[in-house]
Amino acid sequence: MVACLLAAAAALPLAARAAKLPRPDHVLIVIEENKSFDQIIARSLMMKSAAPYINALASRGALFTDSHALAHPSEPNYLALFSGSTHGVREDRCPLALSGPNLAAGLLERGFSFATYSESMPARGFKGCFADHTLYARKHNPAANWSSLPGSVNLRFEDFPRDFARLPTVALVIPNQANDMHNGRGPDSIRRGDAWLESRIGPYVRWAASHNSLLILTWDEDDFSPENHIATLFVGPMVRPGRYGGRIDHYRVLRTLTDMYGLPPLGEAARSDPITGVWRRAKRGGN
Repeated sequence: MVACLLAAAAALPLAARAAKLPRPDHVLIVIEENKSFDQIIARSLMMKSAAPYINALASRGALFTDSHALAHPSEPNYLALFSGSTHGVREDRCPLALSGPNLAAGLLERGFSFATYSESMPARGFKGCFADHTLYARKHNPAANWSSLPGSVNLRFEDFPRDFARLPTVALVIPNQANDMHNGRGPDSIRRGDAWLESRIGPYVRWAASHNSLLILTWDEDDFSPENHIATLFVGPMVRPGRYGGRIDHYRVLRTLTDMYGLPPLGEAARSDPITGVWRRAKRGGN
């Protein structure tokens, strides 16, 4: 009896936090590469940017002006966003064999759904380190490192549904290294990534505006500066547009997702607060 009461008491704070957050029917997280906040976001509406579509999204959603990645190089950031831990990884390594809690497993255990859609990955459930002349890189696909996850969560971008209502509860979209701004240091790589987002993700964004769905656009890391200052934005009908100055990082984004769906916090994200103050009146979705 005492154990039951303690468990119920421990569940109350999580339920209270979740009540302050929306529960989108779908969350789509697109992860870009290796660009700083100032490289992406124009300082004013009068300035031109190499990423006009992203800046248009930022004007319609919540733009976090003090968003930071956790590490250099890429892979630790993907692991942190997916599982709440970098697992001691300090470089890009492949293959990795990891175990323990993660976002996909938590969602599946609670009856929700999850998938990663990786561009240029040659087959569903692919475990190789590279493909398509290195355009696909497993270091950017964190779910591939957990053998406990079913292969059905590790999908190609070609599997991205045309009927967006068939999207899983939470999905990662991983553009290939030509389209995620990874390949190239100048504005051309930004323009290419921005154009890819508009053509491939823009239709989802338009649909999401009337379907209780949320886009999260973020970067794995910046251009290797000590500040690791990146752009992160939320776009969807549950978001109050504006610029928000509170510091966030990948752990806070992860904590927000787990609280949205009533999941236990993961790893270091348990030390973070969910992102609040950017939402319209909380709407609970149907999932």
